[in-house]
Amino acid sequence: MKMSEDLEVGFGRQITREFGSAMLYRQLAIELELRDLPGMASWMRAHATEELGHADRLIAHLVARGNHPLIGDITVPSIKADNVTELFEIALEAEQEISEAIRELYRLAEEQGDIDSRPTIDWFISEQIEEEDTVGEIVGRLRMVEEDGSGLLRIDAELASSGA
Repeated sequence: MKMSEDLEVGFGRQITREFGSAMLYRQLAIELELRDLPGMASWMRAHATEELGHADRLIAHLVARGNHPLIGDITVPSIKADNVTELFEIALEAEQEISEAIRELYRLAEEQGDIDSRPTIDWFISEQIEEEDTVGEIVGRLRMVEEDGSGLLRIDAELASSGA
């Protein structure tokens, strides 16, 4: 069943956010590459790819329902960070913003009475809990080691082997 125009627009906004998030993660990867932390950069690149998959999942939902997905303008904020911890804090803040946007989409679907969107939105709610937890744990570990070179290199090596 085709979704309402308002909900289609809401999904379109979320698709755009997911693409924007992918570009943000890619920029964070560049910043980490410039700091000679290839494991962390690799983790960010993998996460960027995952965000593209999220956008594709939303697009597929709209297409399956006979709606027309549209990608809006994508802007990537400037990255200003004095240290590695701040780069991951930027990622955590972005995940928290995406989580709130998913909750807004949920509320819109509820308001529209669109129960067919529930499974897709529920998947994203669970995914965002996992995303915030993962990035939050990395931030916590980085705060513990601060700018200690051996600590950073250890986390870099661990993230290199963990993927996204």
